[in-house]
Amino acid sequence: MSKKDMHQNNLSQQPEEQDEEMTVTLDLEDGTSVTCAIVTILTVSGKDYIVLLPLEEDGENHDGMVWFYRYFENENDPDKEPVLEYIEDDEEYDMVSDAFDEYLDNVEFDELIDEE
Repeated sequence: MSKKDMHQNNLSQQPEEQDEEMTVTLDLEDGTSVTCAIVTILTVSGKDYIVLLPLEEDGENHDGMVWFYRYFENENDPDKEPVLEYIEDDEEYDMVSDAFDEYLDNVEFDELIDEE
């Protein structure tokens, strides 16, 4: 599935147990839903972006692909669900990708995946 096939209509955060990662469920344009682990939220050029790791039915990610979206929270209503927007501009997408690479350079990769 290409990133252009994805479209965010519904974002529902599902807090897990304390030791487990936060997940969101994305409703895609084709009518399917994908559960994603939230890797991090980055601020790039004054805008917030969320990095999501799509999970297979077994709860794992087998290809290492992550998805980037613009991320907005409603400051006036913290209980309102955050909004995600697709990044269409290649230059903006590249800036977020570079920022994520820097993020990975600064954290242990083992912290991003569950150890069995």
